[in-house]
Amino acid sequence: QRLERLRKERQNQIKCKNIQWKERTSSQSVEDLGSLFEKRDFKDRPRTTGTKSTLSLRLEQCPQQLNNPFNEYSKFDGKGHIGTTATKKIDVYLSMQMAQEKVHPMTVVTIANARVQDLIGLICWQYTSEGREPKLNENVNAYCLHIAEDDGEVDTDFPPLDSNEPIHKFGFSTLALVEKYSSPGLASRQSLFVRINAAHGFSLIPVDSLKVTMKEILQKALKKRKGSQKGSGPMYRLEKQTEPNVAVDLDSTLESQSTLEFCLVRENSSRGEESSEEDPPIDITTVQDMLSSHHYKSFKISMIHKLRFTTDVQLGISGEKVEIDPVTNQKASTKFWIRQKPISIDSDHLCACDLVEERSPSHAIFKLTYLSNHDYKPLYFESDAATVNEIVLKV
Repeated sequence: QRLERLRKERQNQIKCKNIQWKERTSSQSVEDLGSLFEKRDFKDRPRTTGTKSTLSLRLEQCPQQLNNPFNEYSKFDGKGHIGTTATKKIDVYLSMQMAQEKVHPMTVVTIANARVQDLIGLICWQYTSEGREPKLNENVNAYCLHIAEDDGEVDTDFPPLDSNEPIHKFGFSTLALVEKYSSPGLASRQSLFVRINAAHGFSLIPVDSLKVTMKEILQKALKKRKGSQKGSGPMYRLEKQTEPNVAVDLDSTLESQSTLEFCLVRENSSRGEESSEEDPPIDITTVQDMLSSHHYKSFKISMIHKLRFTTDVQLGISGEKVEIDPVTNQKASTKFWIRQKPISIDSDHLCACDLVEERSPSHAIFKLTYLSNHDYKPLYFESDAATVNEIVLKV
């Protein structure tokens, strides 16, 4: 401490400069000294009509900024801090805009220590300042940020970003501003499910409204089938379950079809009668009841590990949590030092449950994704197709 005090005193001495006081040799009269600080009257000074300042001009050109309800979030704008403060540049797709404007993202620069909630407010502030339409809800809690693809498609496999987390924790450069359906003052929307029957089972496609096109439903259905991604594998078409061999117009909307059950058929082939016998139609109201059911149910399935070894587990699902308990008799797995520990996942931390692969009616794989310590962790399971589809539907 003494050395530190000496060092500070030495630095202070360097900043000080000693000036010697000297008496003036020349004498000046009182009149000469008075002229140095002559009193002037500025009341009669003519007013000059100068040009307006840049600030005045900007305020006149942008009157909407004065009435912007999100002005408090403008302090998180990082455009004026580039090079001096850590900033983050993000392309934000705006889901509430018209179809033509929705394909172009709005670039936002925020300071790195802002929270996700602050970024949402900054996006709303910039959106309003630029005069975009339609007008936003003045409550920032009515919106959330989702991970988005480079083309603006919202990644619904993951939940929205936690509004209380700092934005620098997330490495995503493309996000989407989405309106919450459950926010106060907004009408709640119930998800609809479209059943897509295939040769070896069926899948349920969630849609937000009946205005969705059949092309989007086909693309979602193909994503759930291994090897049927865009650009690879055979081509498929959609048919109404009650109208075999009649292809559905992909440009039409789901509302115009008057049904929620379709069949996925490979091009240049016809639908067999045996496929309808294997999968009897399911009433959509039954599906909604299964989704809203919070009754506990357990399934005995196999958990797949990184080395493709499997262990038998019991998967229990209730309205509050998902529990994974190992089956006691696991002699085969102990040979490879795989000892599965019990896992309990709160329902609030569940992110997604998707069908990954369906090889045959006796074998299918699904993936369960959950949030743990700000990381998304996937778990893979396998069982027969009927059990897997029931688990995916219930979760």
